[in-house]
Amino acid sequence: MVQYTIDDLLYLMARLRDPQSGCPWDIKQDYASIAPSTLEEAYEVVDAIEKQDFVHLKEELGDLLFQVIFYSQLGKEEERFEFAGVVSDLVAKLIRRHPHVFPDGTLHSRVDNRHTLPTDVKARWEAIKQQERAEKGAQGLLADVPLNLPSLSRAAKLQKRAASVGFDWDDVYGPIAKVREELLEVEAELDSGDTKALEEELGDLLFAVVNIARYQKIDPEQALRVANQKFEQRFHYIETHSERPLSETSITEMNRLWEQAKQS
Repeated sequence: MVQYTIDDLLYLMARLRDPQSGCPWDIKQDYASIAPSTLEEAYEVVDAIEKQDFVHLKEELGDLLFQVIFYSQLGKEEERFEFAGVVSDLVAKLIRRHPHVFPDGTLHSRVDNRHTLPTDVKARWEAIKQQERAEKGAQGLLADVPLNLPSLSRAAKLQKRAASVGFDWDDVYGPIAKVREELLEVEAELDSGDTKALEEELGDLLFAVVNIARYQKIDPEQALRVANQKFEQRFHYIETHSERPLSETSITEMNRLWEQAKQS
């Protein structure tokens, strides 16, 4: 079997984008049109990891890498950047962010004695990232938190960033109390008929729940994925164990099967 290299992949990408002999679909793509595919491929990588499907993980990582190659080809065509520059900038950034590993700021420098505490590493990491944000001209601590992150992940990142300068609860019981408060406000809006106000209160409630997860160092996106999978498995149990179509099954029977599914 032929063992291809990254150079072969770059050559293939250039061929796909060749205006004369390339693929019509690839030729008409731009940054915005392939962005949804990038998100999809990233989620498929995560899905393979969660399923411990390492055979498909290799394939999904290739699909995700192809997204980087595609963007790099677009950048090269527009004379903005190339793949080699993407790699070089990444290596430089990682060296800069890990002075406890690369003390001289060069790739091959080493630390003789390891006495750096994890807390020191984290503090230094945050300080370096703040400096990088300032160099990029970010206006405010939260300015560069990506808008297109999944909402639960973005909420956690916003909260974490604010907490880094001390804007945080004293303990986890603060956000727990906030959840109770927001739930009461949701209940108060249920009979108001004001859908917009209800939507806002539900958002506040979700944001407060994320704060509990963030405070306990739990990824809220991952927690919800697990809950989704659990619901899917239990509902499938109802579907496969019901004696009649679900449209003809009583809610009492479905609840009974649901309880069985929880025990299985």
